[in-house]
Amino acid sequence: MKKAIKDILEQDNLSRNEIIVLLESEGDDRTLLFKKSAEVKERYIGKKVWFRGLIEFSNICGKDCLYCGIRKGNKNLERYNLTDDEILSAANFAYTNRYGSIALQSGEVESRFVTDRIENLLRGIKELSNGELGVTLSVGEQEPETYKKWYDAGAHRYLLRVESTNPALYSKIHPDDSKHSFKRRLDCLKSLQEIGYQTGTGVMIGLPFQTIDDLAGDLLFMKEFNIDMCGMGPYIEHVSTPLIVHSENLLPLKERFDLTLKMIAIIRIMMKDINIVAATALQAIDPMGREKAVMIGANILMPNITPGKYRDSYKLYDNKPCADDSAEDCQSCLEARVSLADAEVIYGEWGDSKHYSSRQEKSLE
Repeated sequence: MKKAIKDILEQDNLSRNEIIVLLESEGDDRTLLFKKSAEVKERYIGKKVWFRGLIEFSNICGKDCLYCGIRKGNKNLERYNLTDDEILSAANFAYTNRYGSIALQSGEVESRFVTDRIENLLRGIKELSNGELGVTLSVGEQEPETYKKWYDAGAHRYLLRVESTNPALYSKIHPDDSKHSFKRRLDCLKSLQEIGYQTGTGVMIGLPFQTIDDLAGDLLFMKEFNIDMCGMGPYIEHVSTPLIVHSENLLPLKERFDLTLKMIAIIRIMMKDINIVAATALQAIDPMGREKAVMIGANILMPNITPGKYRDSYKLYDNKPCADDSAEDCQSCLEARVSLADAEVIYGEWGDSKHYSSRQEKSLE
């Protein structure tokens, strides 16, 4: 007999089958799910949202992931790499406007030059902000020694999205070669956690070949891995990627959007005190997408503070929103959106994951 939604939502631990029931919920059951996740967020996080000023500092990538618009094999893309001064200027904007934290994001490149450059940038960011600006990195797979250098230089959060935790599906959305190893992705996540980073991952929702069972497995993986933060978004096609050939067989965008909200709600219920990002890709489908995510569980927003002339070239998917907004416009827009979601932007704080703090305390016991 299928268990009622209200009974499932009273439990602390969810089984794979129970997660699937929640992911397939509609109507009143879906409303109950979102009500529960909103209650959990308010109890453990409050009506708070923290900004991470997003600096997309380079779209140069050494990977060829089959879903990504900045993949190495995309010859239709104008490549760019911000100067150190441009990056530090954007960081200073975040510091001056009391964002609390920034996120440095780029394509995945492994080299001594990149390692040293990011290390120097981290030290420069700490210097210009008197150590007050928190830093998240999202620059892909690296050797543990590199992660440790960056941690010692001042980075304290790292987001490395796995995109799918089913090895079979992972292999279908990546080239079959040593540069795109599922095992290495997981090894990197483990290294980040062992070094001491607040460690985040996430998946795309609505990928070709993906099933509801895959998504339930993704949530169970994040719970078992004990992540501190999560960034999940709907899969949106990019015309210059190999996966575009499957576009006619995908779920409609509206269904991908709805599934993403359910994934956010369920992970909030399963992992009550982690940080959850309201992904920009939600807004590419629904003008109120990020507000809806905040209302049912998300507590992190990432205003784009990349210099405007570069933004349209960091296009992981088509129809990227806010590409023409200035950093000031993006901040004002998100403040208004947070207010509409009955929440409050907290300035001047790092907004660290509460889960990370409790995880560290348990490791010392």
